[in-house]
Amino acid sequence: MSDPEPLLGWLQNWYAQQCNGDWEHEWGVKIATLDNPGWTVSIDLEETGLEERKYPRQEINRATQDWVWTWTAEKTFHAACGPGNLTEALTLFRTWATTIAP
Repeated sequence: MSDPEPLLGWLQNWYAQQCNGDWEHEWGVKIATLDNPGWTVSIDLEETGLEERKYPRQEINRATQDWVWTWTAEKTFHAACGPGNLTEALTLFRTWATTIAP
């Protein structure tokens, strides 16, 4: 099954939808590298439809360089992952962000 919208395109659209002339001056999406090696992702949820939603810490550890940790804290979605897991981490965010909260 292929995604109806490519992941990066979806993230760009999600970001653009949050931009209202104010939000983007205070908050945003940050993707950086880690030195172990890997990636870190911080997606600000403040003043978005997701700001009150919780994402319990999830740790997927497969191998030294094949892992993904995700969680929310202080109205921010966080992910840290191995060097080949950035797509997986962003997909976890998209799945959570597009799932209707119970």
